[in-house]
Amino acid sequence: MKIKTSKENLLNGIQIVQNIVSSKITLPILSNILLETHETTLKLNTTDLDIGISCEIPVEILEEGSITIPAKRFGDIIRELPAGDIMVNAKKNCQVDIEGKQCRFKLNGLPREEFPKFPEFKDKEAIQIKQAILKEMLQLTSFAVSHEESRYVLNGILMEISENSIRIVATDGRRLAKIEKKLSIAIPKDITVIIPVKAIQEVTRNLKEEGDLSFIVGANQVLFDIDGVLIATRIIEGEFPNYNQVIPKPIKHRIRMNTQEFLSSIRRANLLSTPDFQTMKFEVFPDKLVISKTTPDVGESREVIPIEYQGEQMIVGFNPQFFIDFLKNINEEHVDMELLGADQPAVMRQQDYLYLALPMRT
Repeated sequence: MKIKTSKENLLNGIQIVQNIVSSKITLPILSNILLETHETTLKLNTTDLDIGISCEIPVEILEEGSITIPAKRFGDIIRELPAGDIMVNAKKNCQVDIEGKQCRFKLNGLPREEFPKFPEFKDKEAIQIKQAILKEMLQLTSFAVSHEESRYVLNGILMEISENSIRIVATDGRRLAKIEKKLSIAIPKDITVIIPVKAIQEVTRNLKEEGDLSFIVGANQVLFDIDGVLIATRIIEGEFPNYNQVIPKPIKHRIRMNTQEFLSSIRRANLLSTPDFQTMKFEVFPDKLVISKTTPDVGESREVIPIEYQGEQMIVGFNPQFFIDFLKNINEEHVDMELLGADQPAVMRQQDYLYLALPMRT
């Protein structure tokens, strides 16, 4: 294989696919990028056996072929080469020559035959989703995913697609985020899958504000095609909890406050948090919310913010980080919070979006 391309093109392709490559692996081939000529393009592919990412970049093909090359080392070399054209020449002994302006490297690669095949999704119907819509949905839910390995079903987001709507739900057992949007084209059959958070991070990284993406569901894998960047991932097997059971019905008396004022106050309270003492306290009055935090051997804080509220007075404790994650991702000027009591969750509803956080002992 022998190709010629610009540093900018090659580096862009490497950056798209190299994020899932880990140094903590048992198979050396999984540390490599597969380079493969394809008509007038170079296809780059990486995998960790759970997720595979593939993209194509325009190149001048001087000799067809394929090779796998250490991803991190290759990326570091290309990043440091001078701007301009780069020549990559893979020889039969799996040695790869990389030539830039007045600069040359040799790297040892491995034959492509050892590299896992990218999954195929032939004869599967693709669902079209607007990239901006999916990006917003993932941004407002993925932070609530559990990272505890013992709760593997919660280590991903639940995606439910039925007729002309798409719903995404994430929970770690202590908070829950749910959002629903309309699809432009109805689908013939319902789809329910749990997608690992690592794959969701890669999808989010590649989503743009314009255009559509194609979403394809296979037997135990799904594929996202984002402007030619292909992200295939295994789905998480198991039953997602019945999230509807924990969502309270809307109540009349809601607490309304300025979003940024609320967020800033909680961030200040969170400055005193430690792993053993995370709880902040909400004291709710008809015209004000008192946010306080007390941490033994560290200190305490107290802040008052104005609110609109007609309900009963109450005191409730919460993990401040649960509110920070939610508030920093919404774009509304004001936020409405529903509090049902000291041992009940806080619920924030916004049109097609709902966020719920369970209380902590004060």
